[in-house]
Parts: sequence; C-alpha cells; structure tokens
Amino acid sequence: MTVRLDALSVHPVKSTAGRPLASATVDAWGLAEDRRWMVVTGDGAVLTAREEHGLLGIVADTPATDPCVDAPLRLRAAGSEDLLLDAPSGEPGPVTVHGTPTTGLPVPAARDWLRAALGRDDVDLVALDRPRPVSDRHGVPGAHTSFTDSSPVTLASLPSLRRLQDLVTETALERGEEPTALSMGRFRPNLVLDGDLEPFAEDAWSTVEAGGVTLRVVGPVDRCVMTTLDPVTRERGHEPIRTLARHRRWDGCTWFAVWAVPTVPGEVAVGDEVTVHR
Repeated sequence: MTVRLDALSVHPVKSTAGRPLASATVDAWGLAEDRRWMVVTGDGAVLTAREEHGLLGIVADTPATDPCVDAPLRLRAAGSEDLLLDAPSGEPGPVTVHGTPTTGLPVPAARDWLRAALGRDDVDLVALDRPRPVSDRHGVPGAHTSFTDSSPVTLASLPSLRRLQDLVTETALERGEEPTALSMGRFRPNLVLDGDLEPFAEDAWSTVEAGGVTLRVVGPVDRCVMTTLDPVTRERGHEPIRTLARHRRWDGCTWFAVWAVPTVPGEVAVGDEVTVHR
C-alpha cells in the first residue's frame, strides 16, 4: 500500500485563510505555525468564522508561509494595507477557546487594523502564551495544543473527500439541485494524505508515520456549520453537513477527518511516504 503526504497547511491566526506549506516542523503541540494567534471578542472569547465570516477574508502569513515576510506575522485583507506585527511582549490575560479557559498575549498593535477589516469594534488579537492541555476526550495524558478547537493536528484523506463529494452529488441529484463542489479547505486539515486508501479508513487508524513524525490518532473530528461556508466566496449552503448527517452521523454529531497528537515530533514534507497503523 502506497500512501503519501499530499498537502500541508496551517492557519497562523485561527479561523483565517489556510496557508499551504511545502514542509513543516511538527512539535509536541502541533505544526509550528498553526493557530498560534487568535481573534477574541471583548470578553476574551475566541471569535471564529462560524460567527464572523469576514475572518475567512484575512490572510495571515509568517516567514514560514511566505519567505517575503520579515516579521513574526503579517495580516492582509482586501481594502486594507498590509500590517506587520512584532512578537507581543505584554502580560498574558485570560481568554477562552469554546469555553475552555487559557491565556493569551494581547497584541494591541493589531486592534485598529483588525476592527477596520472586520467592520466591528469589539475584537482584538492575542498570541499564544503557552500551550494549553488537550481535553481528555480528544487527547492523551499530558498532551498540549495551541489555539486549536481540540487536539493539535487534524488529518484528512483525499479518498474520503472524493467519496463525500460523490455522496453530496447523489443527494443533490435526488433533490434536483446543482451539486456543491467541495474543497478540502472547508475542513481546514493540517495534513492531507492520498494513495491506496479506502474512503474513511482513517476512522480505524491508531498511528500515522510521516517523514520524521509519528502521530497518535485519537478520534474523528465532529463537524459544524462552518464547513457549509465556501472558504473562497464565503457563501453558505447546506453541504457538506446535510450529507454527512445522512451518511456519517453517530453520537449526535457529523464526522469527517481525524484528530491526532504528535508522539514523535520532527519534520514533514509534501511527498513524504506515509505509514498508517490500525
């Protein structure tokens, strides 16, 4: 069985546009550039594209995602000048990620730019202060993550996406609708695999080895309405949640891709051979 790493991506600022990588460093709490910054509302709660679709129009880059960036973070958005940000140096403050308390470093230099880009006056940017513990439900004892929803790494496969696309097309034809074209960007994974894989085989995996990295698979990813937003147009539809609810629903949730925790950190690159274990 031949399986390879087809794509790598990170989201330097949580819920903003995904950024492709040719290679990446994977540390104990995820890909080195992934979700190390996030947007919060006035009470310190994370703001995601579920509530604010405009976040998908913000492109956040680091020197790893764009070698032309000569600062820890660059923010871009249509109608705004690029903003270069230094690493924050203030005191950490309380923030929450979907109700889970943690801390973040305020980035006041981003305030005016971010509020203008999103057209709202209640948002700020924070940077990761320190990795936070992974919830027992989605991790392993002692595991930590950044500002991810749950575990440090999300892993998906192209055979699963192709099968889901077939199912979405079947649903649309049954209803006399135009089928929704799905991109992997809707699911925001870090690692995408392709090769001799059955659709949804990842449900049964225990570990994945790619390049110099070993990941422990801890369970499937429960999907929300954010996947119904086209990441480019930001238009909302019924898919893929409607079809996932029909074919991939159990325990009251819809599922696509898997969470994973790095057990052996290291380097990975697109094209690396991948070994999966059940």
